[in-house]
Amino acid sequence: MKSSLRIFSVVFLFVLQSQLGIAQDMVITYEDKYIESTVLNQSVKYSIILPEDYFKSEKKYPVVYLLHGLGGTNNSWLEYGRLSQYIETAMTQNKIQPMIYVMPEGYRTYYVNDYYGEFLYQDMFINELVPFIDSNYRTIPNNKNRATLGFSMGGFGALILPLKHPEVFSICVPLSISIRTDDQYMTEDAEEWDEQWGRLFGGMGLYGKDRITQYYKDNSPFHLLKKDNLNEYIDLKIFIDNGDDEQTLSKSNEELHMLLRDLNFKHEFRVRNGGHTFEYWRESLINGMNFIDDAFNEKPYRGDEKNDNNCSLNEIEISQNLVNETGYDVLLPKDYTTSTRNYPIIYFIGKFNDSTKASILDILSSQIKSNKFPPNISVFTDLKTPFDSIISTVKSKYRVRDGRRFQSVIGYKEEGLKALEKVLVSTEFTSCAIYDAPIDIEIFKSLNQRQLNSLERTWLYILTTDKSENYRSNGESHILLKERKIYHEYRVGEGKGGADWFLNELSEILDFSQKKIHY
Repeated sequence: MKSSLRIFSVVFLFVLQSQLGIAQDMVITYEDKYIESTVLNQSVKYSIILPEDYFKSEKKYPVVYLLHGLGGTNNSWLEYGRLSQYIETAMTQNKIQPMIYVMPEGYRTYYVNDYYGEFLYQDMFINELVPFIDSNYRTIPNNKNRATLGFSMGGFGALILPLKHPEVFSICVPLSISIRTDDQYMTEDAEEWDEQWGRLFGGMGLYGKDRITQYYKDNSPFHLLKKDNLNEYIDLKIFIDNGDDEQTLSKSNEELHMLLRDLNFKHEFRVRNGGHTFEYWRESLINGMNFIDDAFNEKPYRGDEKNDNNCSLNEIEISQNLVNETGYDVLLPKDYTTSTRNYPIIYFIGKFNDSTKASILDILSSQIKSNKFPPNISVFTDLKTPFDSIISTVKSKYRVRDGRRFQSVIGYKEEGLKALEKVLVSTEFTSCAIYDAPIDIEIFKSLNQRQLNSLERTWLYILTTDKSENYRSNGESHILLKERKIYHEYRVGEGKGGADWFLNELSEILDFSQKKIHY
């Protein structure tokens, strides 16, 4: 009866708004509804967002289940995630289709059944909540039209639910997944282990390998994903997004990505700037929901939303600023010949063609005009001429500002590794960014004190892509640098890399460099 009255009230309100000419929202939001669970022997709260046209037709909709983190509630995505605002903006821009969004209370369950059988939350979710939503709302009741999206503990839930029940869910977007590798579980602090993991997976009071119970393996993505059972997940679409400022989760999320790559399991993986915050997760909604929308429509993922920085200069302007030297090219700032000032210098190391150089200059010019980057001298080399020789020659011929703070290096692919090797034996650079370089992990494993001092002075930025051949060497480098508490920035972008990707990321790299130049 209460449910009928609520629906009647919403319909009446909608008619009244129409008659009065009042602007209507793109979505209809309900907080703190509930179902009565026989499995849990209690009420379970959920919040739900319905499309604006829900009461105008008999149309059926796909469903996204949004899961909160430890300490959150069924309203976390509404309040802190600002989900309604995001949906309205995306709908207005025709980026996503109308959907139903369900946000259940997840307690502290990690969206699994606990080992001791005291709180069978996943049974409730699969056998009661999903059927309840399908029975009480006009959903498209199949796995191709159900998705999960969650952060932290909810990120674990967003992944484990489709892994355990691919017949129910076929799309997932886990964010900042609160997951551990076996090694991390075995070495977890005893109190935190018992409180957070032992109570769920068994092994309370145990240490080391004894914590790796069979029940844990039955609920661990690291153990569920194997070569011999991948056919179970042939339709599963995964988009993982994790911030580079994460601590424990940097290693575990990266290891999960490397496992998926090793298994040739198609998926999307991103590492962006940020940490374990709602600011990060709100930004994750954009590409995450685009991914879900495309999957609902059975289309390939449209790709990440990005700024188009790949543009070129007028040929006359290029020729006026480009100086061809033996073994390298120099791009001078516009006012170089009309001033006497000295300039910071950036070394671009890689095989760049003229079109790419022109685009780099255009991006630099744009950053300088908007006061986001200082005027500078840019040097391009593929290092066929020794780097030390280039540095000394450039300093003698051009007005380079003295001091380590005013020299940065950006290395691309194989030449990026050479740039890194130079930085590790030098104190001449303030920052070093390397794009998709085939890093030798032994470089970081065997750092001596002098090299550690260099990395303390020289900010390091490592970029790669989720489809790169260098996924493992870059990922392992990030993990090792994290463990050794060596400051660095790390990003994983979309695709296989290439010049367009390099150019798209350049503005962020330049911002990183200028922060150190004018630190």
